[in-house]
Amino acid sequence: MSITNVKSANNGTSNKFPLWLKIIVGLIIGVIIGMLWPQFGSSLKFFGDAFIKAIKMIVIPLVFSAVTLGIYKMGTDIKGLGRLGFLAMGWFYFATGATMVLGIGLNMIFHPGRGVDLQATGVVPKNLATSIDWTKFFLDIIPDNVPMAMANQKIIPVLFFAILFALALAKIGKKAQPIVNGLEAILDSMFVLTRWIVGTAPVAVAGIMAWVFATQGGAVITAMAKLIGVLYIGLGVIVIAFMIIVSLLGMNPIKMIKMVSEPLLLAFTTCSAEVTLPSLMQILKRNGISDKVVSFVLPLGYSFNLDGAALYQSLAVCFLAEAYGLNLDAPTIVTILITTLIANKGTAAVPAASLVVLSIILTSIGLPVEAIAILAGVDRFMDMGRTAVNVLGNTVATLLLAKFGNVVEEDVEVKESFVS
Repeated sequence: MSITNVKSANNGTSNKFPLWLKIIVGLIIGVIIGMLWPQFGSSLKFFGDAFIKAIKMIVIPLVFSAVTLGIYKMGTDIKGLGRLGFLAMGWFYFATGATMVLGIGLNMIFHPGRGVDLQATGVVPKNLATSIDWTKFFLDIIPDNVPMAMANQKIIPVLFFAILFALALAKIGKKAQPIVNGLEAILDSMFVLTRWIVGTAPVAVAGIMAWVFATQGGAVITAMAKLIGVLYIGLGVIVIAFMIIVSLLGMNPIKMIKMVSEPLLLAFTTCSAEVTLPSLMQILKRNGISDKVVSFVLPLGYSFNLDGAALYQSLAVCFLAEAYGLNLDAPTIVTILITTLIANKGTAAVPAASLVVLSIILTSIGLPVEAIAILAGVDRFMDMGRTAVNVLGNTVATLLLAKFGNVVEEDVEVKESFVS
């Protein structure tokens, strides 16, 4: 898509009351309802649940068609694909490590866990994993039943099959064209569905926020205010770092934030990065970012690049360690860093991944897994911020890979789309 088309496309969707502003209005209305009429507000969660289910309905067909087409367009360039994957995973690990160091550093400065009266305000899920079964992890990447993997919303096995399927299509040449045409039609129709569903986001956000503040209101927040405050300081530092990176890429960070404001607001209010994937893919492609990079890096990043979650995990473990009186000496800190770095990626396909990561780290430093219940009561308010940062982190990762991944067909358009 040319720059002219990008601008006209953006202008065609803009108006005096854009969607991101409607979402903010919905958020404010939901908070007011939840605080003033909690009984009514607690019944509005239905709207949010329906919205999230509708988005999940299109995620798998969108991811499968987008990844397959993106890899297919790279042809039989296995070396190029491998280079892109290597750079992506290298950045994912670097970003995860940096955010974990930040979490530990913030704990050492503010010590939010000192003097805390430990009270379990939540429930620890039954049969929560406390270790990583690496054999099962790698075997689960290979789907023995592709439709079943899709039905169960297992992104990583679907990604694995999509990559292999795309390479096979590229290998058979012209015979693949009917399938490619069909996948392009599926992808385009998923984007149309995305616009329809995301258009209902303000109502969904109002329902979710009304439920949150009606059922998990101010008393719990006050009890853990220091931990929540330190977390959001860390998230703010990460956002500033991302903006600096975007600036160093020669792009306008303010325009970048504004461009992805709708997915960020959806992530913040729904606490689900998955619901933002369709709209974020569409926004990035519409603004000139290589289809190949978006289709490969973004779904991969949603499983392996969770910067906000990594910050939360390291900070939460340090908080619990100090709350239990455990001395955070150098060996303990190194154990937390290494264990978090491994567990953060090793649990990528596991339900309730953040809780599993916390349970693994707590076990490694000798703290009871039941300590997670102390955080559960305020987890929703921390999850909002860390999910939004996860989405922003994957946006920045996509921009970096578009710049340095040697996929150059649209690099000029990427830069021009963000400059003032």
